[in-house]
Amino acid sequence: MPQTIVNLAYLLASALFILGLKGLSHPRTAVRGNLLGAVGMLIAVLVTALDRRIVSYEMILLGLVVGSAAGALLALKIHMTAMPQMVALLNGFGGAASALVAGAALHEAQGAPAALTGQFTVATVASGLIGAVTFWGSLVAFAKLQALITENAVVFRGRHLVSGLVLAAALGFGVRLVLAPDQTATYWIVVAAGSVLGVLLTIPIGGADMPVVISLLNSYSGLAAAATGFVLDNNMLIIAGSLVGASGIILTRIMCVAMNRSLTNVLFGGFGAQPVAAASADSVYAGKVKAASAEEVAMLLETARRVVIVPGYGMAVSQAQHAVQSLANLLKSRGTEVLYGIHPVAGRMPGHMNVLLAEADVPYEDLKEMDEINPLLKQTDVAIVIGANDVVNPLARTDPNSPIAGMPIIDVDQARTVVVIKRSLSPGFAGIPNPLFAAPNTLMLFADGKKAINEIIRSLQEAGVTA
Repeated sequence: MPQTIVNLAYLLASALFILGLKGLSHPRTAVRGNLLGAVGMLIAVLVTALDRRIVSYEMILLGLVVGSAAGALLALKIHMTAMPQMVALLNGFGGAASALVAGAALHEAQGAPAALTGQFTVATVASGLIGAVTFWGSLVAFAKLQALITENAVVFRGRHLVSGLVLAAALGFGVRLVLAPDQTATYWIVVAAGSVLGVLLTIPIGGADMPVVISLLNSYSGLAAAATGFVLDNNMLIIAGSLVGASGIILTRIMCVAMNRSLTNVLFGGFGAQPVAAASADSVYAGKVKAASAEEVAMLLETARRVVIVPGYGMAVSQAQHAVQSLANLLKSRGTEVLYGIHPVAGRMPGHMNVLLAEADVPYEDLKEMDEINPLLKQTDVAIVIGANDVVNPLARTDPNSPIAGMPIIDVDQARTVVVIKRSLSPGFAGIPNPLFAAPNTLMLFADGKKAINEIIRSLQEAGVTA
């Protein structure tokens, strides 16, 4: 295939990737953005396969069949609540693929010493190191989110020193490989050191920081892919990897700001790594928590003019998004304004709540980001919190010693009445009590999210409210 056609195809694919990323920045255009990115990747894959016969087309077809079957199975089996784990695994697979491809290219190049240039070997080291860190870091993130290991920060004395020594060893062997590229065993030592480093960097990070870690690992997978592009001298892979790496870094920055966390603190501190002096649950809740029934909540909603729903991970666990949409439709039918307050880190990954609500066909214009919804809460009759915790905890504003101090929150406590739907008073990832639950204007509805919403709907219908 003429190189001019290949370059034009790669340019078209790159443009589609950029348009796809732009589309993914908003829920309304996310589906279109995803399709544009997929078309771009299809073009890139087809052109690459036609341009270079690296392996037989039979092997490529076999890989497509096996990969497609695995992807379809995961798509059907993985619940929405486990999507963060799925994303972590996909990030890890990307890193592993980059490390393995770079290793295979290094092995193949041993038969042609002229190919072992400085760019080639430096890119190979970068691909192997970053890819290994991404793979093993993603596996640890997956294990934490899946509760296969503790979600708490796992720390030990001298962990920073150990991590620094492992990094120094990886870089040292990387330099050795650059100077003596015929020593392929050195590459796998770099990969092994990167694997240990991936575990050491991720294990001290607690569950509260997992959204940031997932975004960062996504960026790592892109950087590993870009490095592999230099190994293979493939412009398309360099461009695609750079886009993923850059967008991942930008998203990581956004997540850190949303949690009032610095990236350095996330990577080297570990949320919950040090014990934090906090008020006990008894002192915060004792004699102050007011439990309510679904019937009482329905009575409040009958006269409400504006209702704001704030979803959290509890909504995802109970799969309550369809019931929430049914409740919203019921309230809208009688003239009530219903909006959704979406915190950037609600759930366990960026956009988690947006995806769930989109699945239930919630109108995009009803979804309001934190900066949009907060000014409206003082004129809100009822704020319904479904399974959220730390993202509505007023301690972020009032207690400078709190582990969530300074974190921007959704100010539901400023609504006239707050209804918190939760199965218990258990704390969020921060591990601290939430004074909102004991506030004078708060009612607690202790129940599974989906069950509670359905009971509220039945109570409204019994009272004569119909869609």
